[in-house]
Amino acid sequence: MNKVILIGRLTKDPEIRYSQSSEPLAVARYTMAVNRRFKRENEPDADFIPCVSFGKQAEFIEKYFKKGMQIGVTGRISVRSWDDPQSGQRRWQTEVIVEEQEFTESRGAFEARGASRQQTPASPAYEPEPDGFAAIADTIDEDDLPF
Repeated sequence: MNKVILIGRLTKDPEIRYSQSSEPLAVARYTMAVNRRFKRENEPDADFIPCVSFGKQAEFIEKYFKKGMQIGVTGRISVRSWDDPQSGQRRWQTEVIVEEQEFTESRGAFEARGASRQQTPASPAYEPEPDGFAAIADTIDEDDLPF
């Protein structure tokens, strides 16, 4: 059985594209920061999981999901590989294909959390939240993430 259940925060707004077929299909890509329950010394506090959603789910994500929002997804792990024509090496991509998604915090809680952060003059890169998740600061570039 290939089943994944994740609860985490979006690291940035989802990226939406449409296929070039006669009936365009929406494809949403986003990354979730999922906190680790137990942490060993010198290990990161969170895992950054790439997710992909298709069709109506992708359109829903585009409309309602925003950076920093806590969401829950269920899906399956997909591992694909290809030969990189530039380097000639075999490349691998592991991602979660989303089957279901849902909000795990209210819109009011999300907006209140955002308003309180805007009032804070300087915050660290990872700011602990009462629910145990760490928010990712706007100052962190996606290229600095460990994947």
